[in-house]
Parts: sequence; structure tokens; C-alpha cells
Amino acid sequence: MLPEEFRSRIIMNKILKIKKILIIAAIIAIILFILMLILFPPSRGRITNNNHAEVCEKTFLDINGTKLGMIIKGSKADNPVLLFMGGGPGIPEYWMEYEYPTGIDEYFTVCYLCYRGTALSYDPDLPLETITSEQMILDAAEVTDYLRERFDQDKIYLIGHSFGTTIALNLASEYPEKYEAYIAMGMSVDKIRSERKAYHYMLEQYKKEGNKKMISEMEQYYDLFSDESLEPDMSCEKMHSYFAKTRDKAMHENGVGTLHNMESVITGIFFPTLKMTDFTQKERLNIWKGKSFVSKAEISSGNFKAVDVTKQLDIPFYVLAGKYDMTTDYDLQKEYFKLVQADIKGFYTFENSAHSPLFEEPEKAKDILIKDVINKENDLADNF
Repeated sequence: MLPEEFRSRIIMNKILKIKKILIIAAIIAIILFILMLILFPPSRGRITNNNHAEVCEKTFLDINGTKLGMIIKGSKADNPVLLFMGGGPGIPEYWMEYEYPTGIDEYFTVCYLCYRGTALSYDPDLPLETITSEQMILDAAEVTDYLRERFDQDKIYLIGHSFGTTIALNLASEYPEKYEAYIAMGMSVDKIRSERKAYHYMLEQYKKEGNKKMISEMEQYYDLFSDESLEPDMSCEKMHSYFAKTRDKAMHENGVGTLHNMESVITGIFFPTLKMTDFTQKERLNIWKGKSFVSKAEISSGNFKAVDVTKQLDIPFYVLAGKYDMTTDYDLQKEYFKLVQADIKGFYTFENSAHSPLFEEPEKAKDILIKDVINKENDLADNF
């Protein structure tokens, strides 16, 4: 048997080791807690109103069998109303305004609508078969009527971004009596042609750089885009793999994605949405739950071409296009714009932008909205 003093020393050493382990564990826990607060800060989900806007709220409406969430902001309640149909579907357009403030709510009362099943409108019990482009058009028409009545305006303005241009252009075509003008940003025209052009461009860029890793990764999907006489199945498993694993990474590395200077979806979108304190923590998590949820619906699988309005669009038509945009190809946007007939129309090239020119060059975009769109002019438009 060990002497009593040795036994006591052994016990004390064990106690000291346990204390050290507990101290280290506590330090790690504190660091993780601080990191969590930085990456995922708590909030009451109140909308930031630093400028004392007359309208600044988060609103929920029962529309066509589901609850739709939206954020409405405007410096003055009697400003023109602008309904914003965002991209995705999934990531709320309000996040873009939160992260890259444009100040357009000084001139418009802006409604940022979250599509059914997404973000503020997330509902996991919503039947997937109801998440269609046709239903989203009907939803937006109902929201339009709500805004017209609430703000006592016969007509409102309509803007669409990316996926939202498909919904918004149909609204403008079907209900011209409800809208003053339609503005498209990052206009989605022909998904297949756009994706094929982007794929070949990005692969060529990687070859010029000698990036063997990305060349190998891209070439796994070469057969999807190689034959221009065939339309690839946008809903096939291999195409899903390309979109999930490679496409967004390549887009942002090549400066042709969401923003010209955004290098990664993770650092540029995912982490910033988690820090958006105008949403509660639950609402922020629902952004990504909703994006995953609607990705299983019909709306996310097809080749949605713009509505055929090549004969006539009965309201003014404006396009904000980033020169570097290959998420929805810049040249295809211009090609489609030329086909559309409207009494007033304007195409505006943003030389330093990719897919989101309003948020990349906000001062130029505001000039266009204030001087051309509101006045139904096209003095600032490109000449071609």
C-alpha cells in the first residue's frame, strides 16, 4: 500500500487535471457561445427603422390557403408603391436590401414579398403541388390588390429579380391595369440557353487559368451541355448535382454570379442571412428550410421561359442588366428586350455589375427609377 502522503498527492493531481479539463471546456464553451452570437445573433425580429420611416413593418396575410409574409418599408406612406418579386425562389429579396442598402424606400413604399413556402412564408405542411408558378402569380395578384387598397393607389410599380422576373412579367402581361410599369433585373429569359452559355464560359476560364481541379469538376457535367441540338433535362439527377456542387461555386469564382465581387455563396449569402437581425433566429433558419422545401416542388425543376409578350406589353417596360451577369445571361436579356413591343421601354447596362445591379450600383439604379421609371421616360437608356 502507498504511503498516505503519496496517495494524497495522486488524488490532488487528479483533481488538478479535472480542474484544467473543466477550465478548458469552459473556455471552449465561451468561445463557441461568442462565435454563435456573432454568426447567429439573437433579435426580436423587428424591422430596422433608423430613418424614422412612416411605413416599416413585417406583415402576414392569409392568401389563397396559406400565410404569406412580407416586409413593407417606405419613408412616406403616400409614396408610389413598389412590389418586389425576388429571386430564388427561397432567399428573401429583403436580405439583399438589408445587406446592401439602396435607399429606394425613400422614393417608394417597397413591399418585399416572400413566396409561398419560403422564408417568412415557410410552412412545411403546405402541399408541394401548390407551389407552382401559376399559383405564385395568383398570390402576387392578391398582394397587389391588398397594396393598392391599403395605400389608396389605383396602380403600383412592379419589379422582378431573376426567378421573380418570370412571375412579375406574367403579372404585367395579365394585369396591366394594376401596374404603372414593370422593371426587370437579372431577367430570366431562357434557362437552358443561359446555363449552356455560362457552363462553356466558366470551363474556358478555368482552362485559361490552368485550374486542373475545377476543370476536372466541370468536365463531369460536359455531356449535359455539349450538344446544342438537344435540350438537357433540367430536373435530372445529374443536373441537380451540378447545381448543388459546382455551378454556384464556379459562378462566383468567375464573377458572374449574384454580385460581380461576391466570391462565395457561403460567405456572401449563407452567413450574412444568419446575422440578419430584422428576422428572428427562427425566421432566419426558415430561410434555408424554405429554400430546401421549395426545391422539391415543380417550380424548381423546369425550363421557365419568359411569357410571350413579343407582340405588345401594355405598360412601360424597363430592364436593369449587369454586364457580367451569366446567372441569367446578359446577351439573352438584351436579345429578348429587343423583341418586346411596348410604347415605352428602356434597357440599362450596368458596367460593374453581375446579377444584382440595383444592389451593386444603387446610385445609378435610383437615378433610373426616379428620372425614367416614375416619369415614364427612357432618357437614360442604352442606345442600340
